[in-house]
Amino acid sequence: MRVLLLVHGFNSLSQRLFVELDAAGHDVSIEFDINDDVLSEAVGLFKPDVIVAPFLKRAIPETVWRNHLCLIVHPGPVGDRGPSSVDWAILDDADTWGVTVLQAEAEMDAGPVWASATFPMHHAAKSSIYRNEVTDAASCAVAEALERVQSGTSVPAHAEGIARAAVKQADRAIDWTSDDTQAVLRKIRSADGVPGVKDSVGGRAIYLHDARAADGLSGEPGALIAKSGPAVCRATIDGAVWIGHLRDPECATPFKLPAVRVLADESADLPEVPMDRENGYQEIRYEEDGDVGYLHFDFYNGAMSTARCRRLLAAYEKACARSTKVIALMGGLDFWSNGMDLNDLEAASSAADASWENINAIDDLAEAIIRTDSHVTIAALQGNAGAGGVFLARAADRVWLRDGIVLNPHYKDMGNLYGSEFWTYSLPKHAGPENARRITEARLPMSVHEAAELGLANSVFSGERSAFLREVAAQADALAGDGFREMLAEKNAARADDEAAKPLTAYRDDELSRMRRNFFGFDPSYHVARYNFVHKIIKSRTPVTLARHRDRRRSVIAKGEQMRDAS
Repeated sequence: MRVLLLVHGFNSLSQRLFVELDAAGHDVSIEFDINDDVLSEAVGLFKPDVIVAPFLKRAIPETVWRNHLCLIVHPGPVGDRGPSSVDWAILDDADTWGVTVLQAEAEMDAGPVWASATFPMHHAAKSSIYRNEVTDAASCAVAEALERVQSGTSVPAHAEGIARAAVKQADRAIDWTSDDTQAVLRKIRSADGVPGVKDSVGGRAIYLHDARAADGLSGEPGALIAKSGPAVCRATIDGAVWIGHLRDPECATPFKLPAVRVLADESADLPEVPMDRENGYQEIRYEEDGDVGYLHFDFYNGAMSTARCRRLLAAYEKACARSTKVIALMGGLDFWSNGMDLNDLEAASSAADASWENINAIDDLAEAIIRTDSHVTIAALQGNAGAGGVFLARAADRVWLRDGIVLNPHYKDMGNLYGSEFWTYSLPKHAGPENARRITEARLPMSVHEAAELGLANSVFSGERSAFLREVAAQADALAGDGFREMLAEKNAARADDEAAKPLTAYRDDELSRMRRNFFGFDPSYHVARYNFVHKIIKSRTPVTLARHRDRRRSVIAKGEQMRDAS
């Protein structure tokens, strides 16, 4: 079928739906929900069989839903209505939640139900619930709904329900004198990543993000009592919480930044708890099982700042000094890596200088992985990856993907960045020159199966997280088995041959010479794109790479094929 995805933003869910519907053989195009006229134009150009709208922020106009089947993906179980479904689920500490695919009608979230799915809730931020449980359930429910549409199944009946109002800041306001740790965590998680919980420190209005329990710490409720890396610790009535990121809408950098940076004066004299300890703010964790070392790095939103890259490199070098045989780079639950930390760069006094420092720090890590001659290395992606994060993963000997994650293996949408992380070496080596060109120039998200077919990855394992981790452990143990010495010798011989043909430093120099022009050259495209991304500037049009119905070249080809078929 011809499926038009109507989206507010091309996020994890809409990207997952795009790659899966495309893989299922549907003709899929995307339109950003900008206004009624633009939507009507898109419908006229594409002539969709069905419009699928995941989590819109406004109603589809009557002129569209009366004349076209419009399926709304609502992030709540059957009968749930309203714009803050997952927010309320977290605040109410719900045990289970769900996703409903329903037909658009005059009343919001009240149309006939075409499909639904449920899932158990767990204690996590709203953005994480959306990215994982909601996205998995929505993928299944949308596929079921479209199967019913294709088979001509009759429209089901309306479901009874009660609409709940949007969550307001007053509904999740923290009372530090009476809220316990779990209540504080629920309130902050219900608003993470948007809009954050409004609070104050010393009379200064700020928004709280990225909260986790601070085990073993306590103090006067509401007081700042410690700091650890980017985070500040604030006491509750029965313990304390780490708050990793804050947003001050009144300052010169009104986007999310590390809490100690936003509260530089207020946190200056706080006692410091070392990072990555059990009672500190933990981003990097290492563990061993037999001959396999597992290096976990769970960076907020997958952003790898210069400081994070250097800390991860130090942890990696320490892992390489161990007597293990295999190192598995595990990333985090939500993201493996998304490359450079754009918020950190936007807040720098010189974004160009900071960008140069950041890309070099990532390259230092990538080079260390490629040059590792003591271990077989694995990048095990249990979460999404984008831009430089994808190519950092390809620096490893093996890339293993969890089924259902989404990759964005391109830089160009960030102001035509050339990219580094040794992609000009590793990508043709594993994927071949033609696939390398296809991967980097597509500007589209990619499913794990396409990534494996193209050579961007080696294997795809079960989409259920615990099963994925078990398979990673089993396969890593196998690599460390009887054939390890021969495998390592073969790897090192191939690396020596590659080095003789073209030194690794030459690839780095070539890539960075292009990146230098992106950062310091006359074309400001990268700086404009980064600013728009960080400040969440709403797009005024849908790029033709997504809105295929607006791609004139594609339209000409399609018309030519129709004429040939007719003749």
